[in-house]
Amino acid sequence: MASADDPPQSQGDSNPPFAVEDYGYPGADQILAEKGIKLKKGDGRVLLADCDAAAQQIRVLTRRDDSANRAGTYCFTALGKSGRLTLELSQVFAVEAADHPISADLTAAGKTTTVAVPQGGFESVGEAAGGAPSVLVELRVTG
Repeated sequence: MASADDPPQSQGDSNPPFAVEDYGYPGADQILAEKGIKLKKGDGRVLLADCDAAAQQIRVLTRRDDSANRAGTYCFTALGKSGRLTLELSQVFAVEAADHPISADLTAAGKTTTVAVPQGGFESVGEAAGGAPSVLVELRVTG
């Protein structure tokens, strides 16, 4: 006999739960521990990659910090003419686009700034542009 504390049963209870995609970046905790970059969410069309001078890649330059496992350069591959990745990467001072124009959101001193970088372009940001130390919080491929 069922008690008042038992959950109600229905025919649907025998079906597995629905999968819900949260767009979280796969392996984000391990990447943070090993590479010092916090990857949050994206649409799967902007991916962290090993830097390759011969490849068309988005490059983000930061102040290297071995104590935080933060490299001086991070590279991303764009898999199309649009894409989005939210992340946290501190001490960013430049953003470089490759074969697609990009847009980058950075925060500093409680304010968010958006920087547009044309295809093949390079933009100084944060301290390198005369501002405060900046945290990159979003990358978007825009064309």
